[in-house]
Amino acid sequence: MATRTPKSASKGPAKRSPSSRSTPPKRGATSAGRSRAKGAGPARKASLTHQDPISWVFTMIAKLVVGLWMLLANGIGSTARALGKNARELDPAHRRDGVGLAVLAGAVVLAAMTWRDTRSGVSDVVHTVVHAVFGSLAWALPLLLGLLAWRYLRHPDQNADTGRMVIGWSALLVGVLGVIHVANGTPYPAGDANNTMEKVSQAGGLIGFIVSAPPMSILPPWITIPLLLLLSGFGVLVITATPVHRIPERLAELRNLLFERQTPEGGPAPQPRRRARPKKPAAEGEDAVKPYDTPVLSEKDKRERHSPEIVPGLTDEEEPPPPEPVRPPEPPQPTPAPRKVEQLVLSPQAGPYQLPDLQHLKPGTAPKPQTKANTVVVNALTSVLEQFAIDAQVIGFTRGPTVTRYEIELGPAVKVEKVTALTKNIAYAVKSADVRILSPIPGKSAIGVEIPNADKDLVALGDVLRAQVAQADHHPMIVGLGKDVEGRTIVANLAKMPHLLIAGATGAGKSVCVNGLITSILMRATPDEVRMVLVDPKRVELSVYEGIPHLITPIITNPKKAAEALEWVVGEMDRRYDDLAASGFRHIDEFNKAVRAGKLTPPPGSERVYQPYPYLLVIVDELADLMMVAPRDVEDSIVRITQLARAAGIHLVIATQRPSVDVVTGLIKANVPSRLAFAVSSLTDSRVILDQPGADKLVGQGDALFLPMGASKPIRIQNAFVSEKEIAEVVTHCKQQMQVEYRHDVTVAAGAKKEIDEDIGDDLDLLIQAAELIVTTQFGSTSMLQRKLRVGFAKAGRLMDLLESREVVGPSEGSKAREVLVKPDDLPGLLADLRGE
Repeated sequence: MATRTPKSASKGPAKRSPSSRSTPPKRGATSAGRSRAKGAGPARKASLTHQDPISWVFTMIAKLVVGLWMLLANGIGSTARALGKNARELDPAHRRDGVGLAVLAGAVVLAAMTWRDTRSGVSDVVHTVVHAVFGSLAWALPLLLGLLAWRYLRHPDQNADTGRMVIGWSALLVGVLGVIHVANGTPYPAGDANNTMEKVSQAGGLIGFIVSAPPMSILPPWITIPLLLLLSGFGVLVITATPVHRIPERLAELRNLLFERQTPEGGPAPQPRRRARPKKPAAEGEDAVKPYDTPVLSEKDKRERHSPEIVPGLTDEEEPPPPEPVRPPEPPQPTPAPRKVEQLVLSPQAGPYQLPDLQHLKPGTAPKPQTKANTVVVNALTSVLEQFAIDAQVIGFTRGPTVTRYEIELGPAVKVEKVTALTKNIAYAVKSADVRILSPIPGKSAIGVEIPNADKDLVALGDVLRAQVAQADHHPMIVGLGKDVEGRTIVANLAKMPHLLIAGATGAGKSVCVNGLITSILMRATPDEVRMVLVDPKRVELSVYEGIPHLITPIITNPKKAAEALEWVVGEMDRRYDDLAASGFRHIDEFNKAVRAGKLTPPPGSERVYQPYPYLLVIVDELADLMMVAPRDVEDSIVRITQLARAAGIHLVIATQRPSVDVVTGLIKANVPSRLAFAVSSLTDSRVILDQPGADKLVGQGDALFLPMGASKPIRIQNAFVSEKEIAEVVTHCKQQMQVEYRHDVTVAAGAKKEIDEDIGDDLDLLIQAAELIVTTQFGSTSMLQRKLRVGFAKAGRLMDLLESREVVGPSEGSKAREVLVKPDDLPGLLADLRGE
């Protein structure tokens, strides 16, 4: 929320206006006026002296009563202020419970006073007042209060929905009371015998009279009643959160729920709803061609809805027909049957998979629009500008969870550099070393000064995923990032990034961010929608996710196995592209839609069974450890994945706490367009991550700069926090829904190559060529390897030593050729052993 400060407030103490100054009396003042002023004092004194004793006694008693009342009021007020101060320090959950219990107690007391037949004293007065106000529906008021109390106690995280429900029920109640009042002849609360308060109480009460009497005075009943029914219908729409244009869709859902479900014995049991999906299908994969697309979903984009069946960026009116797959002419049937391609799919599930409830994620603290600390900083900034005689003023500020952005507007002919050069002076004045200046603020003609808050707000992942912008988009790759400086919720689509680099110093919030990404996927996606490969060289960061059904392999902690798992991902990408090329599609979403619609059939004679491909998310928690063990293999695999894997539905998230040029190389940076930088220790590290300064000015603890694909300026956000307890609850729920199914070829291949990699290293291809050459010719000569393979003497000698250690050739016999111990018929087995197959 932006708060504007008046210009006069920023210019120091206001000058006294001429009208407020004391002026001496004019010379022309009359003597009569002066004489009246002189005589007023003695006259009043004499009247008080000769006052009646009885009046004087009553005056003293009145003063005593007023004094006692003020004393009592001050005491009660002080006590209330003290309790209120202590109440503000309570946990928000306790305050919400207190409100809910208070409303529940009010509902019980009101029911006891209005539902009983025997009444006396206060209960009779309350009964009369309630019936006079609410008429014949007064009996429903305790029920509505009980429902409100239930919302506060049972759904404390849905305060916005509770407010909506209150507005909806109020509109519904007012409309119904108006209709009841018209149906009873619209009695007036005062008048002749036919219009009494008793008849008003038996009709719609004062509320029904207020909303029905004015239209009934100028309109007939057959027009007034429909108008009141429209008000009640609006209340129903608000209660059910249904816009007018979605009424037919909601009616169709209700009809399907009531009449089209099979409930007789032996029929299929009703399955729990997994997610409210948009009904209108559209072509998939269009996100690759949407112009000026961005992975960030801001609150202004909340009307756009995406899903695996929806074209991102197209409205409901611009729905194109699904493209027909273009298949090449069928080739003649080969003599041998084609090899069956292994797909990354799941076996049939035993039952429906139910996503975790958002109740597992706790809410954060309520945002503060303004505090005393903001006023102090505004005064400090104003003082600095005045001290250096700069024609500029603070026109407002925007408070975020971690930092507040203060807006400075320049006067005419004032250079921006005059303010930006005062960075150290501003930091000195506001007593903070972490001052960041934006010149200008994107979209505004003002300079922004970002200063950390002394009282920060906690941004919870639950609040981010419960926000409207996250609920409106049902894409399984949507993740919650946090909130920006203006307090807006920031969520992003990993499928559009399409790859993300996360970097930051130790303790800056990098691990919490990775946990937030994984938890977001677990909260929104089923295992048949997203599968994951987790690489954790530190062995303790991601161990809590072991056994979740979204994994395709156990969490990889060995850097060598991680390099080989990346090679397997490259192979999976190639297999997906083979299917896309054979079926004539350009994106995996289009391929999946055609498979679900039954439009793809395997070639004649093939044993292949097409299944939809899930998204594959690869998360590497520490890139530096992998680059230390196998830098060439890791870099080659990462570059290959980031260059090609977007259309195949494979996306990569890389995290590192050492953003140096030997870890985040130029090739990796060039192919990972989205960056998320947490606090770093130097300007050089900031330039490595973002290609610009800024990350070195962050305050840590989740404060980050997010540079999405296609953006020129990073977005400053406070990353969402998720606790270990919340993660454990979500993981437990996922494990209870489905058993994990690992792909054994990923880990088996890695284990088979472990021994070979230690001595072969990067010479596997040359070693295979040398083995083929020597076994085929049955001539083991080092000089022949030099000539045929065009390598030096040292390399050829090393290859010969490797073949000798594997008993392919015999020992050296001086200048003679070595004896070849493997026959040509055994060559395929030898090559398979060398490759680790």
